[in-house]
Amino acid sequence: MLNIYLGEMKEAIYHPPTYFDNRYEDEWITDPLSVKMIKDVDNSDVVSERLIQSPVLGPISVKEISGGVKTLILMAFDDSGRIFNASACGNNCAKWILEIGKQKELIVNLRHIMDFGDNEFEIKILNKDQIVHNMEEFIDIAVE
Repeated sequence: MLNIYLGEMKEAIYHPPTYFDNRYEDEWITDPLSVKMIKDVDNSDVVSERLIQSPVLGPISVKEISGGVKTLILMAFDDSGRIFNASACGNNCAKWILEIGKQKELIVNLRHIMDFGDNEFEIKILNKDQIVHNMEEFIDIAVE
């Protein structure tokens, strides 16, 4: 289940892309989930665990993918127990955050109102110990 702590959270990794650059593992990059996320969010193709083909930048290293994708990959594969600041992600990452939350117990910190779309979902807001099912319920809690 996706669990979100809204607002400042001291123990959260504030800038996940920097953490990623120093902690990622090669096998994370070639995992089918990462390949799909990199294609969807960055419109880039994984060539190997150390090479990404970007339509804009050409061949790039893994360290040059977007901060949003780096954060998503950490959410999916980092087993350190760390909590990542999901505000490093744009709205184009929201569906992937929901997907990762369906696959595992995921806690993230969010410091803005992310658009999780028009479909129903299940997110637990840790600050309120309340589950929300759509954007209207999410916004009602987030603006408090």
